[in-house]
Amino acid sequence: MIVFSNHALRHSGGIERYLLTLVDGLHRRGVRPTVVARRFDATLPEYGWVEPARIRTWGLGGALRDRWFDWRLRRLQRQRGWHPLIALNQTGAADIAVCGGTHPGYLAAIGKTASWRDRLAIALERRHLENAAVVIAHSGLMASQVRAFYGIPAAKIEVLYPPVDTRRFHPVTAEQRLAQRRQLGLPTDRAVFLLASTGHARKGLDLLVQALGHSELPVLLVVAGRPVEVQAPNLRYLGYRTDMEDVYRAVDCTVMASRYEPFGLVGVESVLCGTPLIGAEGMGCMEVLGTEAALPFRIDQAGSLDAALAQALARWQQGTLAVADPLAALRYNPSVDAHLDRLLDWVARLAPTPR
Repeated sequence: MIVFSNHALRHSGGIERYLLTLVDGLHRRGVRPTVVARRFDATLPEYGWVEPARIRTWGLGGALRDRWFDWRLRRLQRQRGWHPLIALNQTGAADIAVCGGTHPGYLAAIGKTASWRDRLAIALERRHLENAAVVIAHSGLMASQVRAFYGIPAAKIEVLYPPVDTRRFHPVTAEQRLAQRRQLGLPTDRAVFLLASTGHARKGLDLLVQALGHSELPVLLVVAGRPVEVQAPNLRYLGYRTDMEDVYRAVDCTVMASRYEPFGLVGVESVLCGTPLIGAEGMGCMEVLGTEAALPFRIDQAGSLDAALAQALARWQQGTLAVADPLAALRYNPSVDAHLDRLLDWVARLAPTPR
């Protein structure tokens, strides 16, 4: 029995994309997992590939909602024998705790003092990590934060970078890239930089608008995700997209100026489509991107982002910006099957001795 828990099965942030990718990979193996969540998008094909178990949260918000979900999940786990449970959300029911971010790490990155809501979230995250038999950290950054903030022993943590569907995210011909660019109405006489974001403050939209939005250089910043509230001559909003593979192929470079990024699937997805990344040092995905694929910069160093953008613009003008061999530019195997094999190995190891 394969059982996942998460707050939702839908298109949204990185952890939701991760769950959809796992469900798709299991479907190709003929496996129908149980997914416990509070929200399901029944229009998705993945919804038909799982056994949905909904936990209603009755309109509760924030930390109270998460604690109610945790309480109901632990009760259902005992009643239905859901062992081992792979938890993508913070819950004391986790046997395999997936760590796609830490709350203290986020607070430290944005310079925020913990409120009572934050302290409730941190307490639940502690149970999530301490109660589990193993913690699957999505980056070395996450592994170090799990040790530093929660004292989880290194022997209990495995770094397992998240997978990407390489059947979907892959390069196409130059003619196909140009056709997609035209379909999105993007200019060919300007270097187009993409920000894919559902949280603009954390993703550094303000920094990118400052660097690109009013530039006299031949550049354009396009945003895919949540609507933007700012305007600038070199800024264009593409809307919320579910065809991100085509967006990556249509632009010249993806840029991530995240103040906190536990991994950042966007970076790997972009590179697999042949589009390089300008990324802030310290983001999880920078651990796995080679020099051809990523142009790093320091978010806390004046002029560093401008220098990386200038380097990308120079390569665009020379026609050398695209990533020639995406798989060779990655320092890990991004395939869904490789990730699932390791995850299911933990399921097999824990199944005979449920908590």
